[in-house]
Amino acid sequence: MVKIRLMRTGAHKSPFYRVVVADSRARRDGPFVEILGTYDPKKNPFEFKVDGEKAAKWIKQGAQPTDTVRKLLVKAGVLSA
Repeated sequence: MVKIRLMRTGAHKSPFYRVVVADSRARRDGPFVEILGTYDPKKNPFEFKVDGEKAAKWIKQGAQPTDTVRKLLVKAGVLSA
């Protein structure tokens, strides 16, 4: 199964995430299929940039977003609540 999830980058205690499409069996920071955007939780308010068209395409093809990514996509207006 393919999932849309967060991949952690950034330094110690300074998290920065990429929103990626990856196989559900792959490790968190392992191989991925495509990068859809970024998420920076340290900024106030948080910064979330995503390519909505690509995300919608992947969801239409059956990719399952994780709970956190689903909440972020709803706030960005890509998904409906």
